[in-house]
Amino acid sequence: MKTSAADLFKKALDLNDRDRATLAGLLIESLEEEPDPELERIWKAEVERRVTELDSGNVKAVPWEDVKDRLLQRRHG
Repeated sequence: MKTSAADLFKKALDLNDRDRATLAGLLIESLEEEPDPELERIWKAEVERRVTELDSGNVKAVPWEDVKDRLLQRRHG
């Protein structure tokens, strides 16, 4: 007998927050196709560029709370 998605969901709600987040990530990853090597190369280069900018002091990081507040302000006018 197969377990339904609804039954699995109910069981997953009993997990602690960290385990639920891990499960969610694993489920999403299971739907993804193999990454495009060229796209992976481009993303790696972009990450390295941004880290270099941060390390050099040319750009400043913005705290998540500030970003979230700005987004909420935009959303609510």
